[in-house]
Amino acid sequence: MYTKAQLTWLVVLRVFIGWHFAYEGWVKLLNPRWTSLPYLLDSQGAASSFFIKLTQNPALMDTVNFLNQWSLLLIGFALIIGCFSRIASIGGILLLLLYTLSHPSFIGASYLMPFEGSYLWIDKNLVECAALAVLCTFPTSHVIGLDRYMKKIMPAWVRKYKLI
Repeated sequence: MYTKAQLTWLVVLRVFIGWHFAYEGWVKLLNPRWTSLPYLLDSQGAASSFFIKLTQNPALMDTVNFLNQWSLLLIGFALIIGCFSRIASIGGILLLLLYTLSHPSFIGASYLMPFEGSYLWIDKNLVECAALAVLCTFPTSHVIGLDRYMKKIMPAWVRKYKLI
């Protein structure tokens, strides 16, 4: 079990990250002209050719935009309410790793879209990724969140593989 302080700060961390994800998704959904096209075209990471290739197909770009918007919103909402928070944390980690593969913060990279600060290898995406890994390890949603109730009604295989 957690101490009261540990539980409090882990829940605060979960809600803050959830808010960040949900807000980013919501803002993108509300803007009918939003697209990830400029971001992907500006890719300079190890997988830049993959990301740039995505931009060449308009139907694929629509899918990428849809998945990005709704993934952000649903991951964030799940973390805020503590429902399927382990799956949401893993989804968030994967999404942030994709962002990092597209726009790593290494020396010599200059992007059209400016970073919010000066980073050397570790940027806010990797910090948030590490925080989500902590939340996977310390599932506070089993104490404060809907997962507390969900784990009682979910099938045994869901509990066995610790999906919640």
